[in-house]
Amino acid sequence: MTLAGKTAVVTGAARGLGRAIALRLAREGAAVSAWDLNAEGVGETARLIAAAGGQAIAVQCNSAKADEIARAVGETHAKLGAIGILANNAALSPFMKFQEITEQVLDDLLAVNLKGPFLCCQAVIPDMLEADWGRIINISSSSAQTGSAHQTHYAATKAGVIGFTKSLAMEFAGTGITVNNVPPGFVDTEGLQESPVDVAGFAQKTPMKRPGRPENIAAAVAFLASDDADYITGHTLSVNGGRYLN
Repeated sequence: MTLAGKTAVVTGAARGLGRAIALRLAREGAAVSAWDLNAEGVGETARLIAAAGGQAIAVQCNSAKADEIARAVGETHAKLGAIGILANNAALSPFMKFQEITEQVLDDLLAVNLKGPFLCCQAVIPDMLEADWGRIINISSSSAQTGSAHQTHYAATKAGVIGFTKSLAMEFAGTGITVNNVPPGFVDTEGLQESPVDVAGFAQKTPMKRPGRPENIAAAVAFLASDDADYITGHTLSVNGGRYLN
């Protein structure tokens, strides 16, 4: 499996899943354009890739705003070339009681978690159509598959990502572009550690009795980005240690 000669965009790449995905795609040979609002974090991701012998640029970008996406695409084109791989990872995942979710909170989640992937896909698909080859991997969530108390807004946006993935896959299936999604389940990231979840306690309720690692998600993304997965599209590749069986 090699991604040599490909340019990949990874959103939300400053830490956690996004950083792991960026590192893995670079390890497979892709040049990586790492996007995030967190300039320091995404800069560190690019430095880690370079230190390992890979090629990467860091782009400070709000991937939920069309003008910033256009700027980030332009910078990526100028420094790395046409985009062949897009990993839509940027997301907000707060825990809130349903009656306490404000319209602004809901709007923010819809913008980052659903509108962002939509706009990013619109921005990079022209490159993929020109090349007759493209890989889009959306990071959804096992919360969209199982439901999640105090995350009704988050689960709803991620369920939208799954539906978006299936529909986009159908529309572009004959073009050389595949569109798939990976719903992580209970992965040990900074976000999980900062959440109100009792990580050790919840782990004992899961089939494997341990959380996953960001590298598990990155491996699934790398596979779906490869030519080994060229007959897979519209698929939901669950990586959750058996938390949800589909």
